[in-house]
Amino acid sequence: MEWLSALKNAINYMEAQLLEDITAADVAEAVHMSSFYFQRGFKIVTGYTVGEYLRNRRLYLAGLDVIKGDERIIDISCRYGYDTPESFTRAFTRFHGVSPMQLKAQPFRIRTFLPLTVEIAIRGGEQMEYTVEKTDAMKMIGFEREMRCDSGFTDTPEFWEEFQMRYLSLQPDKEKETGRREAELREAVKENQVGEFGICFEDGAGGEYFRYVIAGRYRGGAVPEGMKVFEIPACTWAKFKCTGPMPEAIQAVNTRIYKEWLPGNPEYEIAANIDMEWYSKGEPESSGYESAVWIPVKRRSKD
Repeated sequence: MEWLSALKNAINYMEAQLLEDITAADVAEAVHMSSFYFQRGFKIVTGYTVGEYLRNRRLYLAGLDVIKGDERIIDISCRYGYDTPESFTRAFTRFHGVSPMQLKAQPFRIRTFLPLTVEIAIRGGEQMEYTVEKTDAMKMIGFEREMRCDSGFTDTPEFWEEFQMRYLSLQPDKEKETGRREAELREAVKENQVGEFGICFEDGAGGEYFRYVIAGRYRGGAVPEGMKVFEIPACTWAKFKCTGPMPEAIQAVNTRIYKEWLPGNPEYEIAANIDMEWYSKGEPESSGYESAVWIPVKRRSKD
């Protein structure tokens, strides 16, 4: 399904199922998309995770029900999926800034959260700089971590920070204190240039998780405990060039891919549940730093 249509249909589906116990994976399945790519794109385009959108819509409607004043809080909390009135009241207060009883007395304080509408603006001028290239299978080595789709935007930078502090920072005093295993890991990172790629794989476990690997091209040799060797299959990639300080430059390109390049693209669509980011050597904070986003693609079938 074309990306813009999928977004619109997903919002319609969520609106129709607001009182049901649905997940982001359910929404992705309803619009026949990879859960990983759908959740990633939804967050980039709307600024909300699927869970945040559902929660905010339910709490807004709950606020309207509170203002009507003809139902008990326990009944409203059950309608919108909360186990207890106490948990509902906490979430309600965080969202509206006032408790249900306070909102009932001061209805003007309700926080409005209406259904999203999806519009893509067509802008002239600057074109996205990308190439479409076929690659053979690539053997990689790196550190893997399972992450939740709805928190990946914060968990991934934390993973990178841990990796850089542990394996890339220069700590002469601590170097002397590290054991053999730690030294082997640092040597493997150096030999295989681990950190050249950041790779996302859809986990397949209900669509709620993905695997993220900080990786480099495997050049052979021992694989220390704690690292993993794996293969990226032969693929056709749309490679989008990024120039500028990290992470702003690559975030801006990702946003443009989902807001400008994918919607209505007449030639290509996403082909696999994986994407990669490539990072050059150099200073990531510099204005000339180069990186890239790789999206697996295939040509659209002509019906």
